[in-house]
Amino acid sequence: MSAPQIVLHHYAFSPYAEKVRLALGLKGLDWASVDVAMMPPRPLLDPLTGGYRRVPVMQVGADIYCDTHAILPALERLHPAPSLYPGLAPALAEGLTFGLERDLWLAVIGVTVHFAGDLPETFLRDRKDDYLYVDISHAAMEPDFFRNAQRVAAWTYWLAGGLADGRRFLGGDQAGVADLAHYHLLWLMRGGGRAESVDRLLGLAPLHGWIERVAALGHGRPREMTAEAALDAARDAEPAPVEPVNAVPELIAAAPGDAVTVTPDDFARVPVEGRLVAVDAERIVIRRDESRVGALHLHFPRAGFTVAKG
Repeated sequence: MSAPQIVLHHYAFSPYAEKVRLALGLKGLDWASVDVAMMPPRPLLDPLTGGYRRVPVMQVGADIYCDTHAILPALERLHPAPSLYPGLAPALAEGLTFGLERDLWLAVIGVTVHFAGDLPETFLRDRKDDYLYVDISHAAMEPDFFRNAQRVAAWTYWLAGGLADGRRFLGGDQAGVADLAHYHLLWLMRGGGRAESVDRLLGLAPLHGWIERVAALGHGRPREMTAEAALDAARDAEPAPVEPVNAVPELIAAAPGDAVTVTPDDFARVPVEGRLVAVDAERIVIRRDESRVGALHLHFPRAGFTVAKG
């Protein structure tokens, strides 16, 4: 029996989706692409995610993976070769890149907005009220431009230093998660015709070869899929078996089967309701039963999410 297809729910301008698209390219995978709106409402995605509003989301049958730190480890389990973690233990790579993204995200947005100017008003309002909880309009971000730019420039200096010995990628000869996590932040800042200005500001000339090599990983072999077809795929599948366990009862006071909510602890803090299936060192899994698609397992990373009983 063939493995369920990989379905990525994403939009073109999402940097975190670009991180996953490149991972699919690194592994040379076939996958189905479902285009979603940049902001809610997303009525055909919500039945799969329970209202979780961040993008991308990866679907494999009736298993739904939320956040790149759940998506990439799942890809590695499903398709181990070539590895996303050359030269580094997966847990170490995920931990380091989690910290990198958390530390730099708003500073990267500040640099992007400086060169891009304002985005549409509806998008800015959504990000301020329901997603980032920060006003990312040009007027609001510009007073902090030099602080944000200095923070990003210090990071790109470290990045260039990590490649200064002539290695092709951060882990050596093969690309991996460390490269993708660094690259997608640069991808956001340099997109939309901003590359020359951003490169000059941040001194990115020494990184051009590496940037080209990561971009050359491509996106694998996507094919378009409708949101309706993705719902049908979930309806026709069953979630993969997961051992019911709570490995950290001293931190999460819920047992398998209990009603819980899972909520991001930084941005887009929309709780997702379900019944706890498992918590282990790496992930949180809850079950949702939806009238349109039946039983689903939603997978979240431990890092960056809270679990509350009831």
